[in-house]
Amino acid sequence: MKFAPRRPVFLTAAAAVAVVATACAPQTSANTASDRDDRTGTLRMWLFQEVGNGPKQKVVDSVVAAFEKAHKDTKVDVEYIPVETRAQRVKAAFNDPKSAPDVIEYGNTDTAGYVHDGGLLDVTGQFAAWGETKDTDATARQSVTVAGKVYGAPFYVGVRALYYRTDVFHDLGLKPPTSLAELATTARTIHAKRPDLYGLAVGGAYTYGAMPFIWANGGELATGKGGSYASALDSAQARKGIKAYTDLFSDANCPPATCAGMGGNDTVTAFAAGRAGMAIGGDFSHAAVEAGKAKGEYAVVPLPGVASGSIAPAFAGGNNIGVLKSTTHRTLAVDLMERLASKKTQAAMFDAMGFLPTFSDVREQAAAKQPFVKPFVATLAAGTRFVPASPAWAQIDSALVLPTMFQEVVSGKKGVDAAAKEAASKMDQAFGSAG
Repeated sequence: MKFAPRRPVFLTAAAAVAVVATACAPQTSANTASDRDDRTGTLRMWLFQEVGNGPKQKVVDSVVAAFEKAHKDTKVDVEYIPVETRAQRVKAAFNDPKSAPDVIEYGNTDTAGYVHDGGLLDVTGQFAAWGETKDTDATARQSVTVAGKVYGAPFYVGVRALYYRTDVFHDLGLKPPTSLAELATTARTIHAKRPDLYGLAVGGAYTYGAMPFIWANGGELATGKGGSYASALDSAQARKGIKAYTDLFSDANCPPATCAGMGGNDTVTAFAAGRAGMAIGGDFSHAAVEAGKAKGEYAVVPLPGVASGSIAPAFAGGNNIGVLKSTTHRTLAVDLMERLASKKTQAAMFDAMGFLPTFSDVREQAAAKQPFVKPFVATLAAGTRFVPASPAWAQIDSALVLPTMFQEVVSGKKGVDAAAKEAASKMDQAFGSAG
């Protein structure tokens, strides 16, 4: 099964910047729940346009056909929208119900912002009554939950693990690292013996590649719940993780002058092009690596944690399916959401697009079918983390608070303590202004 390339919401820089516009969409009187629940008519559904969208569309068409067959006198109008321009489209939909879809695909980091803007329907009761959700993994469930209420259904999940060059490791007599300390040592060894390679390609703008170092060292991005958060970046544990990551930027591994400005896509590109011995990449990076010079000469293992043999907590990215509060087809829209996010559909989406299922049992079946997925499934099983469920996260992300912190340390402008303290202050300002 070939993994089709795509633009996951949690990866694209354009999408990250666009989120803030949506998260800050003005509250209007239009953002109110509809009092209608029509059981016939046409439902509108917006899904994300993927690179190579044909296989996804085929699966969706099957779901729609079954839905229309089950509900007499109903039709579903499906529109595939670009990820990069979704912010403007969603903002307009929230403010003008007449132009809004009934069902929408959205990035899981968008949940809190969309709920804050009054755009998503509370489906807590329906989610609890849906039998399949007993197998939804905890992080995926968290990604649709705000202040204890559920606002959608998880659609797929994506995590990162450690890619490494099997030929380079064989030639140098190396084994895959089993701890973060070994990871750093192995990276330096590779670069020392193969100066043409980064030992481990890292990026100062690679937020989701850096987060596991913070979490593995016992740190947190923020503490709190229910929309009330405070930054935890300046804790001793978080600073230890920041130091572990930024120490990898050196002439002995990945020179700061080159690597400080690199993002996640840059590090994966370097690995795929044969310029790095290791890189932190996602299950969604497989197609890019397969298309590069590293094809056939790499393997993947979970990113190790601090203790030997442990797995560092990874950020659980992905997309969800939700119903807009303004829908006039509430019952039908919830049914369509459940059909699209069902176990059957997620299994078909894995076969078609390589999207990792959010149901633990379906994911195990996927791993059995495609061995490449196993290290990512193991990473998920070991426990993943998510960003604070606050509308402020979009502001923090688009303002590049974390990348700026890493880059200031890497460049020598600030020490870890000073950079972490400043980043924590910026985060707290965003949390405070989010309301």
